[in-house]
Amino acid sequence: MTGPEGSEGPDAALPDPDRPAVPDTGGPAIPEGPVADADGPTMPGAAAADPDSPAILELRNVSAAYGPFRALFGVTISVGPGEAVALLGANGAGKTTVARVATGLVAPTSGSVVVEGEDFTGAGAFKFARAGVAHAPEGRSVFATLTVEENLSLSFRQSRGRDGVGSGLEQAFGMFPVLGERRRQLAGTLSGGEQRMLSMARVLVESPAVLVADELSLGLAPKIVDAVYESLTKLRENGSALLIVEQHVGHALDLCHRVLLLHHGAVTWEGPSHDAADRVLAELFEPAAP
Repeated sequence: MTGPEGSEGPDAALPDPDRPAVPDTGGPAIPEGPVADADGPTMPGAAAADPDSPAILELRNVSAAYGPFRALFGVTISVGPGEAVALLGANGAGKTTVARVATGLVAPTSGSVVVEGEDFTGAGAFKFARAGVAHAPEGRSVFATLTVEENLSLSFRQSRGRDGVGSGLEQAFGMFPVLGERRRQLAGTLSGGEQRMLSMARVLVESPAVLVADELSLGLAPKIVDAVYESLTKLRENGSALLIVEQHVGHALDLCHRVLLLHHGAVTWEGPSHDAADRVLAELFEPAAP
């Protein structure tokens, strides 16, 4: 078996990186009221990481390309232990490429990727995973012909051994009770939102050192998005760092300590989440000059 249904390789089920950087006509969701007060994020347990702590994941002046197409230009991002960072931008801005570089799926053409002080530039994705860098890619990464329980058991047996499967299943079904109700159901017959929860459960149960999550809310019903972000909040409170690539701006600003805006493959702004709402509106929603 080479991989989940529709995911024959790292890039097979992912968007075409060559598409132009044009804003989504639907636009990301912006909260109607203030996102946070002056003291920081509104969600509980969101105390900012110690600025003096060494970063657990860093991209240092990274550029990346797909053949002749240059996707990133000197991007620098750092995520501290237990910190949550949001990466926002229009479609085609390079957000998914950042996620791929940060997890070893794409090697940078220049710059470096550092995990807990060790240079991982050009290392395989499996080395990032072994170091505790988990990737939740855009889309539904499930084995369609296996049941929900079999999908989870396969993952937990590899990471925890046979004796750890039971506790892993218990945690997964605790996070997403609907998966417990459908444990005997083939994954390919689940709804799109349920398949997304299944792919997320495999990652969240492992409590990685840092989770790079790409467009978690894409195409999901609001109720399911709320459940996914509730799980991310618990993961952050348990000490995992987060790099969230997202189109649902309201959830991202509530969850994260800092925000970076990406435009045409370059970081154009970085700051605390409670200062980001106006900047996001200006960068993502102001009409282009005629």
